[in-house]
Amino acid sequence: MEQQSPKELILRSLKEKSSLKQDIFQNTSQTFALLKTVVKEVAEELNQYHKTDKRVTVEYKDVSDRQVQIRVAGDTVIFYMHTNIFDFDKSHRIWKTSYVKEENFRSFCGMIQIFNFLADSFKYNRVNDLGYLIGRIFLNKELHYFVEGKRQLGFLYNDFVNTVIDRVALKAIVESSILYCLNFDLYTPPFDSVKEITVSDIQAVEANMQSTGKRLGFRFQADTDQIE
Repeated sequence: MEQQSPKELILRSLKEKSSLKQDIFQNTSQTFALLKTVVKEVAEELNQYHKTDKRVTVEYKDVSDRQVQIRVAGDTVIFYMHTNIFDFDKSHRIWKTSYVKEENFRSFCGMIQIFNFLADSFKYNRVNDLGYLIGRIFLNKELHYFVEGKRQLGFLYNDFVNTVIDRVALKAIVESSILYCLNFDLYTPPFDSVKEITVSDIQAVEANMQSTGKRLGFRFQADTDQIE
């Protein structure tokens, strides 16, 4: 077999990978645009509860082409589309499927990340507050998808071989994300970590006395995946 020149190898890579990644990016962008409409729909449906309790609101915010937010009572759930395309380590479970073994390029995926923040972090511009990654949606050139995440997000949406992303799937993921966040409660930080503050700290208390997070003082990985 004749050895290919560097130019030929480059052109081959452009054909096999670069064009493929552009296709996946287009799929991910279109899926994210659909996700925005789904998040807005869910926000409108859930905000009906505002009629029952005026103190509780659900708000939709279209931040950019790559970010959309939904505020549900005291929580903000952020969906963020990454601009890059990813492959997986050969030890990842998708490489054990016949679906990927038959066509290796099926493993390349776009990614949409799901974050949870306290709503007050944005309301009061507490820029040092902590947020948490609770899930990641991966989808490939054929729109097959799976989700890595906490609790129900980690096992309800992991049939990469057979499932294709659509409006119904996106709505289920959005609702599962909100449900997880509502059950992920705010913990007080350890007493010894805040027992001493400076004069400037107390003077700036309205702005940002200390960073806040739902599991401040604890590793997020320690949060149980068990459904309560």
